[in-house]
Amino acid sequence: MILTPLALTPDHDIPGPVLTELTALYASHRAFHALSGDFPDPEDIRPEQVATALADELARPGAEVLLVRDAGRLVGVAVTLARHPDPSDPDPWIGLLMVDAGLTRQGHGSRLVSLVEDRFRAAGRTAVRLAVLDGNTDALSFWTALGYRVLDHRRDLGAGRPCTVLRRELASDKPRTPRRAARVAVLDPEGAVFLLRYDNVEVGVHWAMPGGGLEADENPREGALREVREETGWTDLEPGPLLCTWEHDFTHLSVGPVRQYEHIYVAQGPRREPTGPHLAAAHAADGILTWRWWSRAELAEAPEPLWPPDLALLLETFGGREG
Repeated sequence: MILTPLALTPDHDIPGPVLTELTALYASHRAFHALSGDFPDPEDIRPEQVATALADELARPGAEVLLVRDAGRLVGVAVTLARHPDPSDPDPWIGLLMVDAGLTRQGHGSRLVSLVEDRFRAAGRTAVRLAVLDGNTDALSFWTALGYRVLDHRRDLGAGRPCTVLRRELASDKPRTPRRAARVAVLDPEGAVFLLRYDNVEVGVHWAMPGGGLEADENPREGALREVREETGWTDLEPGPLLCTWEHDFTHLSVGPVRQYEHIYVAQGPRREPTGPHLAAAHAADGILTWRWWSRAELAEAPEPLWPPDLALLLETFGGREG
């Protein structure tokens, strides 16, 4: 993904092709615009209305409109403020962050947030704030899952709408925290492996086996068993042989930047779906988007990153040993 400031023409207009892209992006969020009241008819958002809205944003001191593209396609837009109009507020703000509604649950939103935060961090800023309109429960869940904490409840300055103000401190570059973890490669009778699709603020979307960090008194096998039960609801599996150990970096929502050291075990089980009343909460806390079973051939051609990256080869080698 590439984040760039919106470049205007010499007449201070948005270039026509870019305005067309932005209008389509705005139009994909009819429910949000119905809630916000920013456009007269959320079902008929027009280019001139989008141009006016962005011109109003850019008229504020220290404002930027940032476009994010993936493989050349406009996938999102962010509006930032170097400083809030309230002189007592020391932090920069994210005034708007919008990802094409047709591309949801693909990790674009969290990666866009990470890029915006990196810009603030590079400018020496230590925290960032934003406001979520009351009633926008999906947005509130999104931001709190990324580590933003509720700071205040008040009305916005422009339209007097009730909002929840959130804030997140921006961690400076510092040594990563070592973290012990374990996972389980659950294989069905045909050799397919069960993977979860995660979204992480540092590394983006990826597929990995059920698992996670170990508790203080756990050994890797015990932790792997607990994690697979929490993330799948399956209580009849036992971690078998060790597939591999590996280490990698990512940002954990509650710990921060970590260097994770993982043990990965293999277990055999039937092909089935995760189950249990607590799955939704566990998946939301861990940034899990969805799940699926992968054949060996599908793993070899996976369009998104796998953890560990050589998973297909590891399982192929493991299968050969077992055969």
